[in-house]
Amino acid sequence: MAVVGVLHLELHLDYATTIKDKRNVIRSLKARLRTRHNVAVAEIGHQDSMNHGLVGVVAISSDRVYAEGLLQKAEDEAAALLGAVLVGSGVEWIE
Repeated sequence: MAVVGVLHLELHLDYATTIKDKRNVIRSLKARLRTRHNVAVAEIGHQDSMNHGLVGVVAISSDRVYAEGLLQKAEDEAAALLGAVLVGSGVEWIE
């Protein structure tokens, strides 16, 4: 049976002066996570806010341990790329 893991990444960009500033950061994050970790990534909240963002990262696998590892690597990559901009994260599972 397939397992779906959803990683939520909450971002706070104090320096963003326009929504375009925020979208550039999110676009870069999405491309990097997709390329390096083979996951689906989308902006899922706070689209109209220039200082807040919510990004969802999804992994699907028949092995939960593999999916957990994949999402952990994606979270670590996001933390390394974003630094203090990443203010929160969490994982939900659908089995």
